[in-house]
Amino acid sequence: MKDFAGKLAVITGGGTGMGRELARQLVAEGCDVAICDVIDENMQETLRICQQECPQGVRITAHKCDVSKEDQVLRFRDEVLDLHGRDHINLLFNNAGIGAGVSFVDGSREDWERTFNICWYGVYYNARAFMPYLVAATEAHMINTSSVNGFWATLGPGSTHSAYSAAKFAVKGFTEALVSDLRVNAPHVKVSVVMPGHIGTSIAINSGRISGHSVQDFTSEELVAVRKRITARTGVDLSQVTDDQIKAMIKAQGEAFRDNAPTTAAEAAAMMLQGVRDERWRVLLGNDARVLDELVRANPEEAYEESFMVKLREQANWGL
Repeated sequence: MKDFAGKLAVITGGGTGMGRELARQLVAEGCDVAICDVIDENMQETLRICQQECPQGVRITAHKCDVSKEDQVLRFRDEVLDLHGRDHINLLFNNAGIGAGVSFVDGSREDWERTFNICWYGVYYNARAFMPYLVAATEAHMINTSSVNGFWATLGPGSTHSAYSAAKFAVKGFTEALVSDLRVNAPHVKVSVVMPGHIGTSIAINSGRISGHSVQDFTSEELVAVRKRITARTGVDLSQVTDDQIKAMIKAQGEAFRDNAPTTAAEAAAMMLQGVRDERWRVLLGNDARVLDELVRANPEEAYEESFMVKLREQANWGL
């Protein structure tokens, strides 16, 4: 698929970050777009921006949807087909996700499964819902967002990132399985897994709102867990730091993740679209992702040791 004009693209998690930038770049090329998100105000902002920027005759619609709920995904699908008057779609970007450092050992099962369900079942449910309509198109491509945490299940020593990592490994494995499955059963439908490194998005800020754990609403027990997690990662004693200072620190970290990334969301979206044009099934987003991939492949058994982190910081400027 070299040309997106006249096509219909579906983008989950279209409210901010890579989802918003995908929508902007696609409508600029004359592609109709349907986005969904669970945070309505973010989604409406994407809609407003795209309506201002898109060429005449190009249509974008916005749909509130929690991708971890299959009934909402099915409603989203039906609304898309109805509002766009189509019996097929051409592009499905399974982009929605949240980031959460939830431990399997001492974290909340509810929080763990919320993260896993959004990041994995959000992909699965949308793939199931829209697959017949990809097959019905003459040209179609599914793009599933995994992560570098889809092949490296940590953020470094002291991190507890098991829910997110398990989900992103699942997305990667599912997509790789679809490469052969589609070649056998629907060879005109292509598939790609994208694995972002550190991309400048609001995922760290939005995740708390989506999971119901906004920083300002943290309980005393949650702040104790945060202190423990930060101390484990950094070795810094936070026992004398106030709760308000901890909250300010978390807020600043989320903003720094968005504002100081080596790759912008717009750059990442452009890489994804080029991957579609090139029919590449595996797309690494950012130089840090490429370096991390090379290091893990070179010595996978070292991947969770401090010596690995030394190499990663040196070669990719990984700011952990």
